[in-house]
Amino acid sequence: MAGDQLPYEGVLVTAFDPFGEHKTNPTIAAAEAVARECPGVLTEVLPVEFEAATVRIRELMDEHHPHTVISMGLAAGRTEITPERVAINVMDAPIPDNSGAQPIDEPVVKGGPAAHFLTLPNKAIVQALKDEGIPASLSNSAGTYVCNAVAYAAAEYAESRQGVFSNGTVLNTGFIHVPESADRSPVTGEYPALSQHTVNAAVILSTQISTEPRSDLRYSAGKIS
Repeated sequence: MAGDQLPYEGVLVTAFDPFGEHKTNPTIAAAEAVARECPGVLTEVLPVEFEAATVRIRELMDEHHPHTVISMGLAAGRTEITPERVAINVMDAPIPDNSGAQPIDEPVVKGGPAAHFLTLPNKAIVQALKDEGIPASLSNSAGTYVCNAVAYAAAEYAESRQGVFSNGTVLNTGFIHVPESADRSPVTGEYPALSQHTVNAAVILSTQISTEPRSDLRYSAGKIS
């Protein structure tokens, strides 16, 4: 290892607090697992609050200058690990966030583009997870809650920096949704779930794939509906 540089320096991984009926959030344990297994990665748990979370992700990127940003969120009801393809410029909250805010049809960034494509090697991540027997698929919608807002805010920040550092390193951002944790959530019986071990392994592998010098895979992951 050259100098004192750790292999995952420059990687930011964020999780979320519990919210709504969910008294735990499997992304917190997943972030802790990434911190243990990927030396040098920076992790933080974000509040499930539209304003505070979008401000904080920008602050973290401005302070630490990561080259890779991987945010995670809980998507109760999903059965697979789902990297997100796109984040859209709208906040339309089905439930209040943890601050009590419930924006309806409001932009994440006033005057921003309608959407940002996220730039992790998402199809490579999905294929790597499947190769390890972990249920995974590419998602074409991150929803309109705080997860999508954070994904959009991070991508907008990267776009404002033109996505490339002075040394030629590309700034990539992305978002990964995970199902409920079968062994941690008191409402697991109401939703499909994966074991926390599987969620942790999926996020660790996604982090590793995201930081390898590679082009994304090209195969059909489109959906008609």
